[in-house]
Amino acid sequence: MSLVHQIDHDMIAAMKAHDTERTSTLRMVKAALKNREIEKREALTDAEAQQVFATMIKQRRESIEQFQKGNRPELAAKEAREIVVIESYLPKTASDDEMQKLIDQALAGQTFGPRDMGPAMKAVQALVQASGLRADGRRLSELVKARLG
Repeated sequence: MSLVHQIDHDMIAAMKAHDTERTSTLRMVKAALKNREIEKREALTDAEAQQVFATMIKQRRESIEQFQKGNRPELAAKEAREIVVIESYLPKTASDDEMQKLIDQALAGQTFGPRDMGPAMKAVQALVQASGLRADGRRLSELVKARLG
């Protein structure tokens, strides 16, 4: 079942269970997916849906930061709960050890220096995507930079 259909199915189940928070989060996700489909003018693949989810999670994290600065912990907690629901549809996030192994594997046999950050990141990200895992871009960048430096 594709991710888009899975969201539809889970939204109906959340409605039947009277889980208002999950229902509202899934409606928001469905709207974002539909907007992306309209922009693209064709159905989304699972990879494209995952990109939409990643964007939504990034937006939620930025919102949490702003709400904490604005002394609004209840809104920050709501955003954090939304992140949990959205992340449940994404592949498992790679741990630091797994990311380090992927970095070593991607850069093995190649001579990348500190100035070759772009090509090194491209090689590592391709390997992360091929492995079926998900990695935080900022953390991955830090680990690659440490490896190159």
